Amino acid sequence: MTETFTPPTRFAVPGRIEVGGRAASVWQTATISGIRRETPRATSFRLAVPGWAGHLPGQHLMLRLRAADGYTAQRHYSLASAPDDTGHIELTLDHVEGGEVSGWFHTVAEVGDRVEVRGPLSGFFAWPGDRPALLLGAGSGVVPLMSMVRHHRARALAAPLRLLVSARSPRELIYAREYGAETTPVFTRSAPPGVPIGRLTAAHVAPVVADAPDGGWEAYVCGSNAFAEHAARLLVGAGQPVDRIRIERFG
Repeated sequence: MTETFTPPTRFAVPGRIEVGGRAASVWQTATISGIRRETPRATSFRLAVPGWAGHLPGQHLMLRLRAADGYTAQRHYSLASAPDDTGHIELTLDHVEGGEVSGWFHTVAEVGDRVEVRGPLSGFFAWPGDRPALLLGAGSGVVPLMSMVRHHRARALAAPLRLLVSARSPRELIYAREYGAETTPVFTRSAPPGVPIGRLTAAHVAPVVADAPDGGWEAYVCGSNAFAEHAARLLVGAGQPVDRIRIERFG
């Protein structure tokens, strides 16, 4: 998403609100319980949400900050965490230049601060884990895809899963410490010795599509508009059915 506001000096930490149920339409108080740096510009925030109704990998939420004068700002953010029953969720936020909400998280937020969340939202991009999943992401577009990867591992799911993730450099690869054999990283600006530099190409995508398991892949693409269009063209060119490509864009 694009953030364009001039922020107040500091958003107030909201008081606890009454949670009338677990419906996604209800705003709930979330307490920051952990902060972990992922890259120079991306940080993960663990939130405790006692009334969280649970989510499917790939879903997102609405997050709201409230200033002391009553001014509010809200944004949609993908969920990075796998579903669980602990009442905790995780978001990973890029520090957007001039960003009002991301700026607050990266420069002001501390463990113990509270924000408001509403969700989970949208089922279109969700992956319930019951079908083979081919994931393509770039930059922070990997966030909802990591929810799928974590879910796949946590449940030891039998459905095959593959991830192709693009980043400018190893330093900018979000979740670099977590990737395993299911992941192929692609670096566009700089790469480790022996790893070619360049965009995601048919040479990356076509062999994976051709190696589809029984039933074929359900493809999930997340990133900027340019990346989403590029990745979708590669998938279609490799033979992936158009009606089995799900795209989520930001920017």
